[in-house]
Amino acid sequence: MQNCKILVPLDFSDAGKYALQAAQKIATLFDGSITPFHSYVPISDLYGPDMFGLETTPTTPLANPEEVENMHREHLQEFVEDKISGKLLGEPVLSIGNPAQAISETAKDFDIIVMSTHGRSGFSRFFLGSVSDKVLRMAHIPVLVVNKEKQLKSLKRIMLATDFSNHSKQAFPVAKEIASKAKATIELVHILSFDPHEKDQPDESTITLRRQRLEVLAKEELHDIDHLVETKLIISSNTPHEAILNENLNHPHDLIIMSTVGRTGIDYLMMGSTTSNVVRHVKSPVLSVNPKNKPSVREEE
Repeated sequence: MQNCKILVPLDFSDAGKYALQAAQKIATLFDGSITPFHSYVPISDLYGPDMFGLETTPTTPLANPEEVENMHREHLQEFVEDKISGKLLGEPVLSIGNPAQAISETAKDFDIIVMSTHGRSGFSRFFLGSVSDKVLRMAHIPVLVVNKEKQLKSLKRIMLATDFSNHSKQAFPVAKEIASKAKATIELVHILSFDPHEKDQPDESTITLRRQRLEVLAKEELHDIDHLVETKLIISSNTPHEAILNENLNHPHDLIIMSTVGRTGIDYLMMGSTTSNVVRHVKSPVLSVNPKNKPSVREEE
């Protein structure tokens, strides 16, 4: 991620400042650059001049496309210039159309997306769940999700979640790079779930095998930063995302990193749904990695 190019989708809401703060931290850590991005729909009742506090009436003629684009570009520049160091700031990028599709398409030229989960009233669907969920599934690069409750303030303790699948391992290189650069501790976590209606607890042999497997995985995949790695097996009668939520509440992390795809054939219903629920409910920033999407041109070069 050295010299990483960071895409930050914005909708001009206050929530955007948390994405910009997180992006600046990542950019500073990896000597990267930040590109503000905005996607808009050219329909007057969704997005018109009144969006920017300008008075308008039903008889106000709509601006031509070039004027609308210039208006958005100027506002985007104004929105970010007092929040991001000038040396980190790239040229703003605008797009017209479906936000999730536009973000994912534009991201082909970037290394990471940093986005907020809350948007402005009346257009909140831009960043409320539906769009962020779609970006998590569609984006070919890592996606960092933050908001007011889960700001990226420091990078000292990172949870890296795994279900032992090859897909989940695709998040490991990203975690290694961040931990190495920030000198952060990685807590490699596996959830051993059980149905309390079937048995009180998993048997000791199962628990021992899972612990051993977790330690072996840490040695195989994270051996070059083993001094920064801890392992933790969580035995829970809750769903995986509930177990991660409880762990995060009891032992807060600065960042949670996980894959959006897990070990079953119905991928998104398992690890993917866990990731989506974790993003919604934990109080820490979440960095997701989608291992099933094609690499970008930058990655292939």
